Amino acid sequence: MNQTATLPDVVALTKTLIACESVTPARGSVFDALETALVPLGFAVDRFIAGEAPDGPVENLLATRGGTGTHLAFAGHLDVVPPGSGWASGAFEPEIRGGLLHGRGAVDMKGAIAAFVAAIARVPQGAPLSLIITGDEEGPATFGTVALMERMAAQGVTPDLCLVGEPTSAARLGDMIKIGRRGSVNIWIEVPGRQGHVAYPHLADNPIPKLVAILAEIDAIVLDQGTDWFQPSNIEATDIAVGNPATNVIPAHASARLSIRFNDLQRGEDLVARIEEIVTRHAPGAQVIARISGEAFLTAPGAFSTLIGDAIEARQGLRPELSTTGGTSDARFLSKLCPVVEFGLVNATMHKLDEAVSIDDLHALTGIYADIIARVAAL
Repeated sequence: MNQTATLPDVVALTKTLIACESVTPARGSVFDALETALVPLGFAVDRFIAGEAPDGPVENLLATRGGTGTHLAFAGHLDVVPPGSGWASGAFEPEIRGGLLHGRGAVDMKGAIAAFVAAIARVPQGAPLSLIITGDEEGPATFGTVALMERMAAQGVTPDLCLVGEPTSAARLGDMIKIGRRGSVNIWIEVPGRQGHVAYPHLADNPIPKLVAILAEIDAIVLDQGTDWFQPSNIEATDIAVGNPATNVIPAHASARLSIRFNDLQRGEDLVARIEEIVTRHAPGAQVIARISGEAFLTAPGAFSTLIGDAIEARQGLRPELSTTGGTSDARFLSKLCPVVEFGLVNATMHKLDEAVSIDDLHALTGIYADIIARVAAL
């Protein structure tokens, strides 16, 4: 293989990926474009569809290239959030203005995927590499990275280290990397009552006081004080609904929704059980439905995060902050396989109108990724 002849251009590849409309769940042309870039670099590309409605079907891509030594995986997603209206140019019509490449997914995270592909071509083939790319990270993530991990297990693909290309940088490329993420659980509470006239409360059963008591007790909970690497866990009420248009009717039901973000002192199942106990005590007939999006994880500072920090410092002249802030990412699943660190572009415009990435940052990220690949291969 002549890598020089097939050297991908990071800007051109980013533009190609942006031009593919790939709102969650992404399928088709955007995966065609990535496969076209990877095959000349010696990768075996496995694309498959997983799941059914309502959370599927989802397309995923697993690309592998053999070698000897430490196996580095790169994980990411080609799906994007809906663009909305009001863009200065088409959301899926990549345009360069003032040194910035605009388009949905430029930052989150087609630019990073393009940078890693371009970086591969800069490094002589040696250690094994793989790319774990899903079409559903921005959505339910039911049939995305989890399905990819099952596919990897069936094929015996076992990375030693995993780099996730989420946009972790805050103000300047390389100023922050993620070594962990908090867990997340959403909980729906439905409290039944018995409808009746407000003048005859003894003939009805008002669910609102019960729900208020439930939420008051939950609001008073202090889960923990945080850790050296995580902020305190928190429970937030995100919705309360009764849907009663009448002023003289006691409603038949009341509901609420909670969102819990928790550190590695907590477990999702334990938190759900705690909420269930409170709800049952105040309203024995109430229903609690929970969805655990992921558990908290931490890749303790060590050789991998140091290696990435060294590569960033060599190129950017700054040492990245190690952080666990922000929302969830697919690293919450991949952390079960091996040490995981997230590092990517500046996140200031992700999910916003006129999302844009600096052309200079695309080239710099390509260089840093190439350095990381080379440093891992030398382990």
